[in-house]
Amino acid sequence: MVHAIFETGGKQYRVKEGDEIYIELLDAADSTKVKFDKVLAIIDEDEYMIGTPLVDGATVTGTVIKSGKAKKIIVFKMKRRKGYRRKQGHRQPYTKIQIDKISAKGKVAKKETKAETDSAVEKPVAPKKETAVKKPATPKAEKATTEKTAAPKKTTTAKKEPAAEKKETVKKTASKTVKSEEK
Repeated sequence: MVHAIFETGGKQYRVKEGDEIYIELLDAADSTKVKFDKVLAIIDEDEYMIGTPLVDGATVTGTVIKSGKAKKIIVFKMKRRKGYRRKQGHRQPYTKIQIDKISAKGKVAKKETKAETDSAVEKPVAPKKETAVKKPATPKAEKATTEKTAAPKKTTTAKKEPAAEKKETVKKTASKTVKSEEK
């Protein structure tokens, strides 16, 4: 399948035969033929032509299907705390085109096959360096001797309340006050 990259309306499009595309508005009536001469590249499955900057003699022809306006977008500008607000709508005009034919005639700026360019782009491979093989580590018996030995734990004596003392608590209930003793 042949693809072409062409320029129109300040934009570039990649198309193949039978594609329908939306481009910037052209001065052409519906059902008329249009021809695009600014072809940047033609790409086939196994070879391609790239222009410098254009492919000589290459053209993309198409048929205008319709012209119209796109859906409305809202352009809203605002500056906070200043009372500045502007609301504006915009509908971008377009031309819908069906691509009929991609042709490349005359002198071709550059014609190469993908296989040739792939071989030319190959980078030289540096020889692999031999690396020293590390031997697996043996379990160290010395590790136990080098580890710090645990210091004896210091015990601190905290003052504890004597368990023999009794605490009196007063519980109030709805009908009477009850005194109880806790240990």
